[in-house]
Amino acid sequence: MTDHPTPDAPPSPAYNADVPHATPDKPLSEAARRALLEAAERRAAADDAPLETEHGGPRGPEPTRYGDWEKKGLAVDF
Repeated sequence: MTDHPTPDAPPSPAYNADVPHATPDKPLSEAARRALLEAAERRAAADDAPLETEHGGPRGPEPTRYGDWEKKGLAVDF
């Protein structure tokens, strides 16, 4: 037994903590860092963009979602 215990290893620095979708254990080049940051900005802008309404589409729930292919009482088969 020793009188002086060995100190714990200091935590390794976390790379890329400020870059979304980047692995924290590997360093990134500046080009890769810029690309990931630009992609995150594009994703955020795409999420905020309002969706246009469909003109001439089915009224009510989407028929493909429920397996219902009927309009005005007539069954439609593609």
